[in-house]
Amino acid sequence: MHDWIETLAALQRRGEPCVLVTLVEEQGSTPREAGAKLLVTAERSYHSIGGGHLELRAQQIARDLLASGARTPLLERFSLGASLGQCCGGVTLLLFEPLARPRVEVAVFGAGHVGRALVPLLAGLPCRVRWIDSRAAEFPAQLPPGVERVVSEEPVDEVDELPPGSYCIVMTHDHQLDLELAERILRRGDFAYFGLIGSRTKRARFEHRLRERGLAAESIARMRCPLGLPEVRGKLPLEIAVSVAGEVIATYGAERDR
Repeated sequence: MHDWIETLAALQRRGEPCVLVTLVEEQGSTPREAGAKLLVTAERSYHSIGGGHLELRAQQIARDLLASGARTPLLERFSLGASLGQCCGGVTLLLFEPLARPRVEVAVFGAGHVGRALVPLLAGLPCRVRWIDSRAAEFPAQLPPGVERVVSEEPVDEVDELPPGSYCIVMTHDHQLDLELAERILRRGDFAYFGLIGSRTKRARFEHRLRERGLAAESIARMRCPLGLPEVRGKLPLEIAVSVAGEVIATYGAERDR
């Protein structure tokens, strides 16, 4: 009876936006009773409010809401007659609820002490985290919900697997690996945020090497290094992690306010 709850939970774990359609009122002859549910994503729909043209119309409205980024619920009344291609003759009232605000996709490269302090903070935010390192032993035994551990002998190749608009945070144990990651991320270019741990001296050194590799100045300028909120000056792993998490929050907050 409540299979839709499990479906919704799975969609939320994946960070997939959806609209929950509920038949909240029925009058006369209708294909389903009040309480029937339909979940609609950009690509698929799950469960049913009765099928037929009513359900097709509900899917169209739900996908329009997803495409527009709507967050406010919508009530729509439908007469199940010829104009809708239905022959029931009754009336239904449908509630459309946009759910599961799209999660921010974050890739954290490095499972060192700062990474171990940062990832739990990101997991408590509307973020889905891919945590990447070549050293399996560096990861904690238990990961927070919403965090995927990726053990890869070639962390740089993982950049190509990220969805467009990702937030990329590089804080590995190896400066050469940091440089290779920075180059791959900047060449790809479709990230929403790229932060590299390090000092201003490290940034200057990396800028020089990236220019030697043919990257344009305007591309390199998108790299946040030092990363994190400048007002937070502490050097403890948790202080750095809070600073970085704050910058991530400020960045996605500014994007959503546009």
